Amino acid sequence: MANREKLFSEFVAPTRQEWLDKIEVDLKGADFQKKLVWRTNEGFNVQPFYRREDLEGLKSVNSLPGEFPFVRGNKKDNNLWFVRQDIKVDDAKAANAKALDILNKGVDSIGFHIPGDMVSKETIETLLDGIYLEIVELNFKTCQRHCVELAQLFVDYCKAKGANLENVKGSINFDPIDKILVKGKDVSPIIAQAKPLIEALKEMPQMKCINVNSISLNNAGAYIYQELGYALAWGNEWMQQLTDAGVDATEAAKRIKFNMGISDNYFIEIAKFRAGRLLWAQIVKQYEPSCDCACQMHVCAVTSEYNQTVFDSYVNLLRSQTEAMSAALANVDSMIVTPFDKPYETPDDFSERLARNQQLLLKEEAHFDKIVDVAGGSYYIENLTDAIAKEAWKLFLAVENEGGFLAQALEGKIQEAVNASNTKRHADAGKRKEFILGTNQFPNFTEKSEGKRPVEKKCAHCHGDEESTITKLNSERMASEFEALRLETEAAEKQPVAFMLTIGNLAMRQARAQFSCNFLAAAGYKVIDNLGFKTVEEGVDAALAAGADIVVICSSDDEYAEYAIPAFQYLNNRAMFVVAGAPACSEDLKAAGIENFIHVRVNQLETLRAYNAKLLK
Repeated sequence: MANREKLFSEFVAPTRQEWLDKIEVDLKGADFQKKLVWRTNEGFNVQPFYRREDLEGLKSVNSLPGEFPFVRGNKKDNNLWFVRQDIKVDDAKAANAKALDILNKGVDSIGFHIPGDMVSKETIETLLDGIYLEIVELNFKTCQRHCVELAQLFVDYCKAKGANLENVKGSINFDPIDKILVKGKDVSPIIAQAKPLIEALKEMPQMKCINVNSISLNNAGAYIYQELGYALAWGNEWMQQLTDAGVDATEAAKRIKFNMGISDNYFIEIAKFRAGRLLWAQIVKQYEPSCDCACQMHVCAVTSEYNQTVFDSYVNLLRSQTEAMSAALANVDSMIVTPFDKPYETPDDFSERLARNQQLLLKEEAHFDKIVDVAGGSYYIENLTDAIAKEAWKLFLAVENEGGFLAQALEGKIQEAVNASNTKRHADAGKRKEFILGTNQFPNFTEKSEGKRPVEKKCAHCHGDEESTITKLNSERMASEFEALRLETEAAEKQPVAFMLTIGNLAMRQARAQFSCNFLAAAGYKVIDNLGFKTVEEGVDAALAAGADIVVICSSDDEYAEYAIPAFQYLNNRAMFVVAGAPACSEDLKAAGIENFIHVRVNQLETLRAYNAKLLK
């Protein structure tokens, strides 16, 4: 110990200013704020480094795991979570067989999606046959009008089996507000069934039944602060509705479950769940519950569908794995990993197995279930937690000041705000401000759809619904427009060929050829790269010999003045001519008749749509 203390005493800790001075030297005059400070979509800046003094004034760092306000998690001695897989029930016996099978493969939480017209004593008995009621977490989703009936049947079944009702864990997904958002239908009168539902489950204290399904916001492209802020307002709406209906505040809070999404913004998602527990504890505390344990936020985290893709779909495994890591490190209660093939087909046994194993790897190999709030004390994550909490709280207060979540949902205001975010994110993806790996960035050049088509979302649980009367959420995935473009190209009689006419400065021509290949392959074009040509005539001849529909000249800015116009004139409209870059001589090139330029400031999606319009006639 003495040697260790001596070792540290020999080094003087640099001050913040010394770090900044060093950074300024390394930046060689570049603007620190523009180069290194990141402005997030959540409305706050992220610094390139944090120090211990950045924790000063943050109250959350003084709390302990398992203690109010639960920012560091609800548990003190472990980070166990339920590995959940949902099953769509078309045939009760087949669903039961599947449940028993996956329970032997690492799952310890089942979610049954039961059509409303199948809710019956016989269905419950068949579904749960052979399942240990006090060990497995059991979750149910059905038509909202049948939730109370389902709860009563479930309680009766558990009693008949002799289960200790206090040990039965799970949930019934009752949330008419979600249908207002997703389907655009005013089903608010069904909210009155919340109190009878709680009463039906009164002997089962560990069964949640009032849900906040902010996963719907996540899958509609909401920003992280939006999902959290709206989820808090949504939960508070339930607290108000339930207490106004005469439900005790403690009982009401303990029955609420948050089903939240996880996006691929790794560190901010960790911060989101930590901030969520912090803020929810403060909200519930205002209702004066009889115990602090009622202030705990219980979360089932679901990996996002919004950022999943049809093309290069195995990348979805990378996305969902980082998302699952975020949720696990943030101490959620249960988790669903969305199978990688869900955007284009009903998940099969293979993809479901991979999804299960993604969580099992985190538990059995990485031991994420053994640690409690590993993020606690991290200068970076503690500051992110504070920042995301502030932005979410602003949104929460704004919703409350405008009449509350339900009123805003019925007016379509929540949906409009989230849809606006979705529209912006699609626009940012089109400009490559948001990267979609395998889609608008580094696409698989040779991949074909092989019959894969995006799945249209439909409700399988309710039938004969009236037409939408309220603005509803737009759940169009971020990659959908690029996928439509690529499928259009694939359906054409001839696949367009883009040929890289590389000439001049070696480093610049290679960099621009790589950029151009990625840019154009996003539309499904065949791209042909080259090592370089001595003359533009040699390059154009090679391009035409290869059947090129597009010839992309790739060189340095200075050399375009020498090469671009001769190449364009020699090509003589026998193919589309494109300049890779935005050289200073662009106006001269345009004056010579050159129209097409691709570079980082170009809208990739709109450019490719324009090219398709010309090439796929």
